[in-house]
Amino acid sequence: MFFLHRKPKSRNLLLVKTSVITMMAVSAITFSNSMSAFADYKGNKESTTIYKVYVNGTYAGNITNKEMVAQIEPQTKKMTKQQIEKTPIVQYIPEQVLNNTETTTKTVQNLKDVFQLKVEATAITIEGKPITYVDSKETAEQVLKSLKLHYLTSKQLAEVEAGVATTESTLPALKVDETRITDVRLSKQVSIATHSIEPEKILTLNDAVTYLQKGTLQEKVYTVQKGDVLETIAHSHGLTIREIIKLNPGITKNSLLKVGQKINITEPAPFVKVIVERETNQKEKIPFTTKVVKDSSMPKGETNVKQKGKAGLQTVIYKITEQNGSIVKRGKASQDIIKQPVERIIVKGTKVIPSRGEGSFSWPTVGGYISSQMGQRWGRTHKGIDIAGPSDRTIKAADNGVVVRAGWGSGYGNMIIIDHQNGYRTLYGHMSKLKVKAGQVVSKGMAIGVMGSTGNSTGVHLHFEVYKNGNLQNPLKYVNR
Repeated sequence: MFFLHRKPKSRNLLLVKTSVITMMAVSAITFSNSMSAFADYKGNKESTTIYKVYVNGTYAGNITNKEMVAQIEPQTKKMTKQQIEKTPIVQYIPEQVLNNTETTTKTVQNLKDVFQLKVEATAITIEGKPITYVDSKETAEQVLKSLKLHYLTSKQLAEVEAGVATTESTLPALKVDETRITDVRLSKQVSIATHSIEPEKILTLNDAVTYLQKGTLQEKVYTVQKGDVLETIAHSHGLTIREIIKLNPGITKNSLLKVGQKINITEPAPFVKVIVERETNQKEKIPFTTKVVKDSSMPKGETNVKQKGKAGLQTVIYKITEQNGSIVKRGKASQDIIKQPVERIIVKGTKVIPSRGEGSFSWPTVGGYISSQMGQRWGRTHKGIDIAGPSDRTIKAADNGVVVRAGWGSGYGNMIIIDHQNGYRTLYGHMSKLKVKAGQVVSKGMAIGVMGSTGNSTGVHLHFEVYKNGNLQNPLKYVNR
């Protein structure tokens, strides 16, 4: 039997691990040199080939298939030159045997123990637990820096880390619409430590950042809201309908969801989150308040704006806490009032007006003259009187009563009918504006509209009619200027 050894740089190198590349070369050479030693077995149909395995010159066992060993050999792609040199020298010596005394399983297990190569790496630990591994402390620090740079600029991070934003007493006053970062930190205790691990567990900088951000999936419960369907729930949580159905046995793509129904969902839970604290100075309006003053001389239901309200102005400094870019806390730190708001004052009437008329009618306008009397006109009956030329175009209720109609009345234009609850009704036509509505109680002399020329009218005037128990009356019998 022949064994192939590298010439070690020192005596101890024979006992340390060497490269897998060297191992394969040794295997090929040893195999070719050893074939002639087994010529006696040529032609023997009952003989088989086995391989005696030696590690650094020490017998480790037999195997029948070298490919099985390849699956447990360390990968050199992530190993340094020094690490490759420390891998073991493994030799495969072929031998023809009549009876196969295979010990492959035990040998493979022995080799697994040999190939448990571990290298020194840097672990990023969260609350004392190693989460991911990189090749150096410098890379680990860059990973943590990259996490923060997802939520602020390099300049902002440099200012915070350099201690520019140290204490509130040393900070310059914020200008209006100005924002600054006051702190950035991670949500959990993160540290860097040296660990010995398998080379394949070491991640690149970018892969380590992505791994910490994605974290693990956590099951959560979503409560169905009005208008929700499976498609919208799935989309808003980054899932497919098939994934939601899998998480919720009994639900199908055709299921009808009910408001308040609980749906299981999964959401990514990052291993660590980035917390950013900001403060911002904003200019804001101060809303005005409204004060209601009661007036017993004003009819109940009527209101009057005595003073218009005006919004004030102030600057407010907010302290804002963000977690992975989402605001989780917002509070006022201070405020400075620039202009005080002006209170709005509304006068509200409380006087209860009887809905029954007194039985006598007052003149429904402010002055004016009768431009047309009741009777035949233009080939038809003119049902009331027309009053024109007032000093004020306000139309007033002729007596107490209840408004039974207020709106458009064909030829009358904008019209009002008041039932005086004593058998009488009065009608007011051609108004430009109505100030009351149906169902409203009015008192004698109360303003109910503005004189106009709506409907079938040839000029600005009031058309006034009086009815008693449903029968048309001549208004001049009831009203006097």
